[in-house]
Amino acid sequence: MTPRVYSYLRFSDPKQASGSSADRQTEYARRWAAERGLVLDENLSMRDEGLSAYHQRHVKSGALGVFLVAVDEGRIAAGSVLVVEGLDRLSRAEPIQAQAQLAQIINAGITVVTASDGREYNRASLKAQPMDLVYSLLVMIRAHEESDTKSKRVRAAIRRQCEGWIAGTYRGVIRNGHDPQWVRWAGDRFEFVPERAEAMRLAVSLFRSGNGGVRIARELAARGLSVTEGGTIASNLYRMFRMPALVGVKTIELDGEEYRLAGYYPALLSDEEFSDLQAIAGPRFRRRGRGEIPGIITGFNIATCGYCGQAIVAQNLMGRNRKDDGTPQDGHRRLICTGHAHGAGCVTGGSVSVVPVERAILQYCSDQINLTALLSGDDQAQPLRARIATGRARCSELEQQIDRITTALIESADAAPLAFVRRARELETALATEQAEIEAAERELALIARRDTPALAEAWAEIVDGALALDEGARLKARQLVADTFSRIVLYHRGAQPDEHDGRTLDLLLVAKGGTARALRVDRKTGDWRAGWEASAHQASP
Repeated sequence: MTPRVYSYLRFSDPKQASGSSADRQTEYARRWAAERGLVLDENLSMRDEGLSAYHQRHVKSGALGVFLVAVDEGRIAAGSVLVVEGLDRLSRAEPIQAQAQLAQIINAGITVVTASDGREYNRASLKAQPMDLVYSLLVMIRAHEESDTKSKRVRAAIRRQCEGWIAGTYRGVIRNGHDPQWVRWAGDRFEFVPERAEAMRLAVSLFRSGNGGVRIARELAARGLSVTEGGTIASNLYRMFRMPALVGVKTIELDGEEYRLAGYYPALLSDEEFSDLQAIAGPRFRRRGRGEIPGIITGFNIATCGYCGQAIVAQNLMGRNRKDDGTPQDGHRRLICTGHAHGAGCVTGGSVSVVPVERAILQYCSDQINLTALLSGDDQAQPLRARIATGRARCSELEQQIDRITTALIESADAAPLAFVRRARELETALATEQAEIEAAERELALIARRDTPALAEAWAEIVDGALALDEGARLKARQLVADTFSRIVLYHRGAQPDEHDGRTLDLLLVAKGGTARALRVDRKTGDWRAGWEASAHQASP
């Protein structure tokens, strides 16, 4: 490899790139290379605009990070030169970290040249002039202190703005984080970008109807709509559905403290709509992708094997999901126990056709009498209320422990013991976890309070024929109804009592959100069902 000259420019603010410093440095690097008979590498001459050297974003996601990897892998020839405006362009991190990055480059046999003062840093020059190493360290210390001071001032200003917003004394823009792309700043307030707000409302509606991210993005594109300027990315939608900005709230975290600024944005959803959306988008209902034929009971940790308790997954044999005319077919779709498929200890489980299982569940739930018995047989709200009460008691206990540690730290004349500080952080983390679980239970309780069983049964009845006919829209709605109705669906491939199995049936245990369990014996071919076996307390417990 032939040694070359490389130029690196970094601007923490992209506006700085419009000045003349970039042209001056490029010209300096070109002249420096020409005077020494070297070639300036135009292909790998690098620019990082708007990337902070204090937070190391230019290394984590910028051009300098790519260069350092190339150095580490030996793809930059020894004897090459890296031209920068100053050492503070390379790093404003803590001095020991900044010096390590400089040492990484120099130890690879590369010379670092600073255009601002013409200094050269390489192993030979530092050996001859050791004080240059001290000088480089002083430059790094000064650069870090400047950035650290600026960062503290910026955080303090943002904190004052947040406190002013909460108190109602400030209503300006707060420059922290990214604003959702369905709004824009109008000079004195945020307002909707009409076409993107329309796209986001439609995306939420489609998601609530059971559609996944890929289908939503496809539908938006078909209507000429997009949530963001560059088009709708399916994977980003799930993150957007969790954003408090949907109800007009901006969240800012400063030094571990979170500020929630209500009314910062115009609200796209009501509080009730947002609460419902969170219940759907929560970890319990998270969708994990699908094939050409969306599964109704698999993919969101509800279906389990009755023998080993491991997950039941969908399997498409030979990959044949469609007939010769392009219409879907279901003859090759199976449900299989992962413990059996992976040899993980389940010798009783196996695979069965998905068709009779889906038909039995759909037909059972579409009957209002069955569904009412399933949803009302026990008080569904009782376990949630118990979870909330237990969580609140636990929160109170944690808050008291945090108060005691905080008081001890304040009253201590000496430096706070590290163990006390660590314990306080552990308690704060536990408190945040408990509070999040309480909020999730409260959302689910609100859903139960608003649930109309006859309307739910009607919703099941409307999608039965379409779901069994493999209509994608109907199956996606059925998928969501399953997630809304059940906490578990337990499958016994060879019956709840394998020794007595007749080979013609399978057994299902349907466990509703409130804990009510219904046992069904299902014909393996037709999907016809009857309540033909008794579930034990162990089998029915969620």
